[in-house]
Amino acid sequence: MTEASPRRDIEIRVESARVPYRDALDAMTARNTGIAEGCARELVWLLEHPPVYTAGTSAAREELLDPRFEVVEAGRGGRYTYHGPGQRIGYLMLDLRTRARDVRGFVHAVEGWVIDTLGDFGVEAWRAPGRIGIWTQGRDGAEAKIGAIGIRIRRWVTMHGFAVNLSPDLAHFGGIVPCGIADYGVTSLADLGLEVSAEAWDKALLARFDAFLAQLDRPCP
Repeated sequence: MTEASPRRDIEIRVESARVPYRDALDAMTARNTGIAEGCARELVWLLEHPPVYTAGTSAAREELLDPRFEVVEAGRGGRYTYHGPGQRIGYLMLDLRTRARDVRGFVHAVEGWVIDTLGDFGVEAWRAPGRIGIWTQGRDGAEAKIGAIGIRIRRWVTMHGFAVNLSPDLAHFGGIVPCGIADYGVTSLADLGLEVSAEAWDKALLARFDAFLAQLDRPCP
């Protein structure tokens, strides 16, 4: 499904079928180039991948503990991340040349968008100083990661984005040290006792889209 956003004619693409990671990466790279060259629309792409481990530019080989799935070099910042069924991905190809050219502000806005959407489902989530990603309280009361953030910016056009754990197999994260952080666990909405479909998540997320965009029009304080 594709529709136009009421702001700046941004394409919003929502996939129901799983998209192989390499295919998505190729498409995302091509769209990033097209936007930078002025011949493609900006894009927000919501989708799900078959199981895969992706390696960011800071990935350390010793953090790949059990490569039971394909490992793909993603070209984004960060370290190893797992993607798979039950995890909702948001890829953001947005032109920061027409907005505040503020990398920190962009990441902050993406984090806030995810945190606010989780709040719509009754989940309190937060940023953690010194730790990448979105965090919440797990079933055992300890802090756990529920969302990942990985961004790349080329010619002031963004790539990659975020991943939120709706109902993935959490055992699959055991093949890596997620984002290089070994001292904290991983959780999901399902693990917290919440059944949230991809459709419900997408609807809640996109309801906050214009508020997210408004954050990009001014630098991060």
